[in-house]
Amino acid sequence: MAWSSTHAAGDRNDHDRARQAVAAGLVLPLPVVLERLQKEMPGQVLEVELEREREAWIYEIKLLTPAGQLSKVKVDARTGAPMEPRRRDDRPLRRADDNAVRP
Repeated sequence: MAWSSTHAAGDRNDHDRARQAVAAGLVLPLPVVLERLQKEMPGQVLEVELEREREAWIYEIKLLTPAGQLSKVKVDARTGAPMEPRRRDDRPLRRADDNAVRP
């Protein structure tokens, strides 16, 4: 598959922008975010995007859950906290601790 120079330049700019945001302390490094997310929502990471929404940096992570569901999770890139866990059909995704018995 051949990549156009425009696409390659866009990817390079995205990587540079992400590196600058990490260096400036605006976002957590991706490995830190993924480690935290795996504790709450285990699964295989398929794709990650770093986006700027309004005034916040957001990691948008697509993952395949152990149950075989495709999920998209938005994570606050500054704190690493999941924002809106959703399944592909746009219903809220139940977290592993949702089934825990609480006193």
